[in-house]
Amino acid sequence: MGRVDDVIDVAGHLLSTGEMEEAVSTHKDVAECAVIGVHDNMKGQIPLGLVVLKAGVDRTKEEVMKELAQMVRNTIGPIACYKETGIVKRLPKTRSGKIRRATMRKIVDGEQYSIPSTIDDPTTLGRSKRCLKRGRIQTEKINTFNKTISRIQDMHDVFAVCKMGGNEAVLTMN
Repeated sequence: MGRVDDVIDVAGHLLSTGEMEEAVSTHKDVAECAVIGVHDNMKGQIPLGLVVLKAGVDRTKEEVMKELAQMVRNTIGPIACYKETGIVKRLPKTRSGKIRRATMRKIVDGEQYSIPSTIDDPTTLGRSKRCLKRGRIQTEKINTFNKTISRIQDMHDVFAVCKMGGNEAVLTMN
């Protein structure tokens, strides 16, 4: 795979969404998939997967999503930060079968987008939009959690420095 949108920057590491898609597509319940990079305040970008499940899958979405995250982690490593997967009925594609990753990325990042004239079924964008927005809300929760952890770590480092110095200090936190 050699797409322009194939590389995302996750915390300074350039990772291939195509490679993540290959890992996701090997899951026995996945019919087709797409992985896009979405904006993240802490890491730059994080991957978000969209999958279409095969007909007749009788497992919970949560089980499948957890397995997909583990598969990407095993294939690429924990640096991929692949945690979110949206399950949709169809992916937004052009009439020639190309998945509209750039449009999906704009939707989830809250940017202006237009429905491409070449899109096969415009309703897939609406359905994907709901799923992508849920992913965005989850991403915002993760960002808040990461910021909190980061502030706790910063506070711990300040306390450790003060403790090591042996001097009393007055600390103010912003």
